[in-house]
Amino acid sequence: MNDVETAVTDPRLMAHAVAYEVADDDTQVGDFLVVHELEDGVSDFRFAAHIPGYEGWQWSVMLYHDEDRGVWTVSESSLIPGEDSLMPPQWIPWKDRLLPSDLAVTDSLGTEPDDPRLEEGFDSEAAEAEMAKPEETDGESAGESDKPTEPGERQDAEGQPDSDASSEKENGEQGESSAESEPTDETAATSAGTDEPLASKVRVANEFELSRRRVLTPLGRAQAAERWYSGPHGPKSLSTKTADGLACQTCGFFIPLQGELNLMFGVCANKWSPDDGRVVSRDHGCGEHSEIEPPEPSNLWIQSKPAYDDMHIDIVEQAPREERGDIEAIENAEGTESGTFDDNGHYLGVRNGNVILFLSQMPDRDDD
Repeated sequence: MNDVETAVTDPRLMAHAVAYEVADDDTQVGDFLVVHELEDGVSDFRFAAHIPGYEGWQWSVMLYHDEDRGVWTVSESSLIPGEDSLMPPQWIPWKDRLLPSDLAVTDSLGTEPDDPRLEEGFDSEAAEAEMAKPEETDGESAGESDKPTEPGERQDAEGQPDSDASSEKENGEQGESSAESEPTDETAATSAGTDEPLASKVRVANEFELSRRRVLTPLGRAQAAERWYSGPHGPKSLSTKTADGLACQTCGFFIPLQGELNLMFGVCANKWSPDDGRVVSRDHGCGEHSEIEPPEPSNLWIQSKPAYDDMHIDIVEQAPREERGDIEAIENAEGTESGTFDDNGHYLGVRNGNVILFLSQMPDRDDD
């Protein structure tokens, strides 16, 4: 459709025809809405779009007007959203939608080189080397100044050496060299003042272990503090409400952190606490405070309710009984025809060893 020229006098009709052509159905093209005059002779004609699921969308047809030739050319056509259009939710990248709970122990997400939570660490070794350079330079210059001056090197204006002047000069130069070899208090203070900021940085870096390649930025520390404080180990946890006001900052098992996070957090070192080995806020509580006294021992025996195990069956071997022989005799007599019956079916009895079996102890006779 590009580079199509026409001599139509009404560009709106031309744009309407283009919208009909690009639509799947003529019913999808609605009434004319507005035209936006853009730069370089380009006009954007808008028509209502009646497409299911695209409420508020518009057909956009851009035409170029060549004033010298007096023709209109179709530049492009598309379906674009309007001010009140139904839009899908903003796309969120997968990495931003991922939660820490979605990662398994073996998963590794990695850290971007430009992560805003990290910044370059302080190179204490380079700083110490830089602090050592001025001392070496001062030592070399001091060594050069300590060289003795030979007498008679200078002459007066007539070119004749002046022995008195030379001796006085020699004595003066020796005094100056000895004075230069011993630094004054002002020079020492200036040198110490120059190295003091760098030396303090080195001490801070060594104390807080900031000599790593990357360390936390203020943003990273703020995000960590907000996450920890609002989590299950902060002041809003259920255990804190039941701790009777005994906060972690007064507990003997509380190990404070270093740096700025020291103002709010520490690590729990109580093995009986559910927070053992975790970062907790100073106003957190777990109920296992070091100042809680153990319960007093009591001689009163409290009988607990019996517990029944309904999930297992214990098989116990039956102990022998004296009447076992009678039962075995009855069992041996069952199913046998050793009993005597009369013509009317009456049982006359049978003797099995020393046991006499009665009619009530024998099964009924089957006439068949």
